[in-house]
Amino acid sequence: MLCLGEKAYCESPGNINDLNLDEAQLKLAEELSKTGKPIILVLLEGRPRVISRIEPWMNSVFVAMLPGMEGGRAIADLIFGDYNPDGKLPFSYPKYTNGFTTYDHKPIEEFSENQYTPQWQFGYGLSYSKFEYSNLQLNKTSIDSNGEIKVSVTVKNIGSKSAKETVMLFISDLVGSVSRPVKQLKGISKISLWQGASQVVEFTITPDQLSFIGRDNKRTIEAGDFKVSIADLSSQFRLN
Repeated sequence: MLCLGEKAYCESPGNINDLNLDEAQLKLAEELSKTGKPIILVLLEGRPRVISRIEPWMNSVFVAMLPGMEGGRAIADLIFGDYNPDGKLPFSYPKYTNGFTTYDHKPIEEFSENQYTPQWQFGYGLSYSKFEYSNLQLNKTSIDSNGEIKVSVTVKNIGSKSAKETVMLFISDLVGSVSRPVKQLKGISKISLWQGASQVVEFTITPDQLSFIGRDNKRTIEAGDFKVSIADLSSQFRLN
């Protein structure tokens, strides 16, 4: 196990000018990788420090942030499998020091010199189990301004351990009078599944979830096509 990162801090003592880990720590990881032994990297940090240079040499990475005085026990429980990890990143972990493009960026913000290429995407997170998503269904293909759509998806634990999974529903407005995000998180549900078990997870999409601030700085809802995405599944519907 290799533990890198930064010391505990509060407010101004934690100010830095460079998100890269310092050279001594990066060099340590590089030298350890030459041993050929598996490396579990534990990152203790108050913000995401860039590790793209050494990440390919790591067999697994625990982003522990600054876990407090009992953090050592929690980290040990995770590494030794006494608890199955179930956390998901609430931000996009940058691959580069200037990689501040968020998951809900606008299409016009992504071009040849500025791509969404994080180290790990928003909502990313592994566990000692694997989950299979299937059968994404919408009970309607269109709604009016007062309607709603029921969305369901089947999630199955195909791993060897019982585990928790965070199911996230994203919505994309395909055309708008102003540039719209490529996708936005509009539903979230955390479930527990035994090995081999499956569960149907349901969400409700309302017109309010499709609204946005228009050119007049007022919240508005526009007719058009929308895409629903859960994991690698997607389907479309229309707001009339």
